[in-house]
Amino acid sequence: MAKRRKTRPRRRRLVRITLVAAIGTVLLATAALAAWSVSLDRAVRAQFEGKRWAVPATVYARPLELYAGLSLDAGQLREELAALNYRQRADARGSGTWHARDDEFVLGTRAFNFWDGAEPARRVRVRLGDERVLAVTDADSGEALPLVRLDPARIGNIFPAQHREDRLLVRLDEVPDTLVAALLAVEDADFHDHFGLSPSGIARAAAANLRARRVVQGGSTITQQLVKNFYLSSDRTMARKLREAIMAVLLERRYDKDDILETYLNEVFLVQDHERAIHGMGLASRHLFGEPLAQLPIEQQALLVAMINGPSYYHPRRHPERALARRNLVLDTMAHHGIVSADDAERASARPLGVAETGDAPRLSHPAFMGVVQRHLRRDYRAEDLQSEGLQIFTTLAPSVQAAAESALVRQLGTDDPHLQAAVVITDVGSGEVLALIGDRNPRFAGFNRALDARRPVGSLIKPAVFLAALQEPSRFGLGSLLDDAPLALEQPRQPTWAPRNYDREFRGPVMMVDALAQSLNVPTVRAGLEVGLPAVQATVERLGAPVTQTAHPSYLIGTGEFTPLEVAQMYQTLASGGFRTPLRAVRAVTTQDGRPLNRYPLSTAQAFEPGPVHLVNSALVAAMRDGTGRTARRWLSEDLQLAGKTGTTDQGRDSWFAGFGDDLLGVVWLGRDDFSPAGLTGARNALPVWADTMRQLRPAPLALAPPDGVETVWIDSLTGLRSAQGCDHARALPYLGGHAPEAWTDCGERRERGRGGLVDRLRRIFQ
Repeated sequence: MAKRRKTRPRRRRLVRITLVAAIGTVLLATAALAAWSVSLDRAVRAQFEGKRWAVPATVYARPLELYAGLSLDAGQLREELAALNYRQRADARGSGTWHARDDEFVLGTRAFNFWDGAEPARRVRVRLGDERVLAVTDADSGEALPLVRLDPARIGNIFPAQHREDRLLVRLDEVPDTLVAALLAVEDADFHDHFGLSPSGIARAAAANLRARRVVQGGSTITQQLVKNFYLSSDRTMARKLREAIMAVLLERRYDKDDILETYLNEVFLVQDHERAIHGMGLASRHLFGEPLAQLPIEQQALLVAMINGPSYYHPRRHPERALARRNLVLDTMAHHGIVSADDAERASARPLGVAETGDAPRLSHPAFMGVVQRHLRRDYRAEDLQSEGLQIFTTLAPSVQAAAESALVRQLGTDDPHLQAAVVITDVGSGEVLALIGDRNPRFAGFNRALDARRPVGSLIKPAVFLAALQEPSRFGLGSLLDDAPLALEQPRQPTWAPRNYDREFRGPVMMVDALAQSLNVPTVRAGLEVGLPAVQATVERLGAPVTQTAHPSYLIGTGEFTPLEVAQMYQTLASGGFRTPLRAVRAVTTQDGRPLNRYPLSTAQAFEPGPVHLVNSALVAAMRDGTGRTARRWLSEDLQLAGKTGTTDQGRDSWFAGFGDDLLGVVWLGRDDFSPAGLTGARNALPVWADTMRQLRPAPLALAPPDGVETVWIDSLTGLRSAQGCDHARALPYLGGHAPEAWTDCGERRERGRGGLVDRLRRIFQ
């Protein structure tokens, strides 16, 4: 008995200890769970109330503006529509569609919010003829439309270096009610009733999985799915599932159902497009169907909902049969829940998937042009803003112009020298907008951008600057001034004597300045440059818009100075604009994702030179195209098309250049090897064909070359540089700044002038 009494107190103490330990453990676990919940709650609020997504900037080409009189042919319009991913459809009904019969196009345009206003969707008839737009009318009413602006082609995104998620944010009220209802019916029927977890949903999923003896149905609510995608990894562990459950409850406690549902619609992963992960219904709609979410018919809404269950497994382009079966199952569910009628569901099930071939992805990439865009934007935006704020960047790239430059480059380079590299820049003369840019012989290569970064000697492309510097001193120089093309030797301190030679190693004696430029003669150019002075030439280069980065030596006058193709384009842009310097630009405007304007980059121009001397230089560049080093362009272009241009070749044919322009378009082409090795190139034989082939496709407006005020046309004797008259031997009509033509006359010129003057006096007396 005594022994039994001693045992009972021990048991009671053991029970008390065990109970206290259990209570302590529960309390500690509760405290830990509470602390964990507080930490998880903080994490929930931090992301849900902050910036929820890093949305990359979207970069657009310039929109094509259609109006009567626009220079455009059927091939160019097709190129523009292909860049927009418009689809051919017999009646062109529905946005993003087109139909053509001969030279008449019917377009179903897309609505788009531009930086300066909204453009509605409509059906438009465009009649072409004689390589231009003859009329633009409403395809339904026949009413003439003064201007129609198509939506711009998307040419890229500015992603973070590692993270390549993309999405187009939509508000809940922009999502069709039928899509929302279908989503809830398929993914979370109790969404509006549960607190983040759905016991009935879990029970249904468990029963279905037991019946199938495998996992065929999940019990996660939409809130849980959002938590998993938004905050957690996809690990299948108990700790992760517990964290998911707690965070789902916390999310439901703090935020209303509509906010959770809207976030889910923008977060859900739907398509993997190469390296780009497409999230959210808004972008998936654009990518799969080329349409905004609000315009999708019920069968396409059902397909989006169907893909949530297995984005890769039900990818409609790769697995159309699976996608069709799953879509029709969703349509049956919609009919079962009364979201659509049984008849509507049956009709929708009979329709094809309707997936566009290419979606919203850019048809072609333009890495070189994207390079100049990003450099432009870095002046005003941080890299993280461009990669995460969902900005819309509206650029100046013209898809049809880019396509013309690319095709010409590939065609002219061929496969003769695989080490030969290239760069091309095409700009609009009036606005300074960069319409096309290529930085590699392979236009898709996203490496070294030679258009921006290849600083190469420009050869004879510098000569217009030399003569422009001289022609600003009209009392000393005019286009008819004679320059000595004879051997020249220059002593230089601590350097060998420099003796410049012409390309053909010939000397011609006295030549007029206009011929020295048209024939690209080195020795007369050096003589003119030395007479006007190296500082004056470099100052002229800077005023034209190119940087001067090195000390000038006499050889600078024939092109040892190094410039990038874009800098050369800027120089010639100033010449083409009649002496007005317009900074080249690749960006027009930047807006927020919802279309709120942030920045405009309007036309900016300043007068760098008086128009008279520039007109004289441009006249010589026209002579270069007609009779000089650019005359071989006639193989591609009509002789009647007046253009200005200049070839450039460097020592041992290392670099081949051509720069030329009409009234509206300017182009610069460079060819060479990256290692600077001799390549046997010339400007006329290599770069010029690329330029001419490009312009053949683009049909630039002829250079009007109207003399500005203060410029007169004078007949000059090409042998003596003296004033002559029409009809005299060797007489040529040249523009001169008023009052600065030669005063001395040739004998023939003086006789003819006296005779003309006498006739004028007699006629005046007769009619007085």
